[in-house]
Amino acid sequence: MSAPNLTSHLLSLHTTPSYIDATRHTFLTQAGNGSLPLPRLALWLSQDRIYAAHAYPRFIGSLISRIPFQEIDPISGTKERQNQAILEVLVKCLDNIVQEVTFFRDTAEQSGLNMEGWIERKGTRDYTAEMARVASSAPLEDGLVFLWAMERVYFDAWCYVKHLQQVLPKAPSEESCAPAVRRFAANWSSPEFEAFVNTLTELVDSLGISPGSDAWLRAEAIWHRVVELEVSFWPEDGEELHMRKKAL
Repeated sequence: MSAPNLTSHLLSLHTTPSYIDATRHTFLTQAGNGSLPLPRLALWLSQDRIYAAHAYPRFIGSLISRIPFQEIDPISGTKERQNQAILEVLVKCLDNIVQEVTFFRDTAEQSGLNMEGWIERKGTRDYTAEMARVASSAPLEDGLVFLWAMERVYFDAWCYVKHLQQVLPKAPSEESCAPAVRRFAANWSSPEFEAFVNTLTELVDSLGISPGSDAWLRAEAIWHRVVELEVSFWPEDGEELHMRKKAL
């Protein structure tokens, strides 16, 4: 029997909190059924912008700097081809995130979502701190597993929102969160984003991480941590009521 792919193995693990908690959080359920208050959606968007505009580029840049290019590797050799494949994916990540930050701004302007003046949440600080730690001190393969895990959770979470939009009645008023959420769900459940996640999946599975190895065990720990961080990243009910910065 062949050894399981690392990514399939990670998805099969029981985590605490659970993967369901991360991808079907109350925030996501309310986003999908149109009952999410606009201020809470604005709070979340302000936090996701911190992640996307600041933390993510630093994370990807650190990973790029750690690709083990060596002049002694043959141009057509296995190591050089793998390093180039990693670089190509990471450059794509940077291209995607530049477009995403613009997408945030445009959607916020069109939907009346004020991203200014929010306090940075603990869940945001914890997430970005872990990204910085992994990118700066962990092996490159750990960073790639972390990257795949983040994107996979995000894809599954917004597919859930998209599913709810398809099976539930539309929100009664365009004053609701529905217009903005429709744009978010369409973006992060799209065939293009799915293809991107699949590319990351193939890259991680191509790293040759063997079952039971130290890298395999670290990948399991990374998966558990990312799920935990994702659960904490979604704002809780009523949180938007006390997360505004006080005027001077």
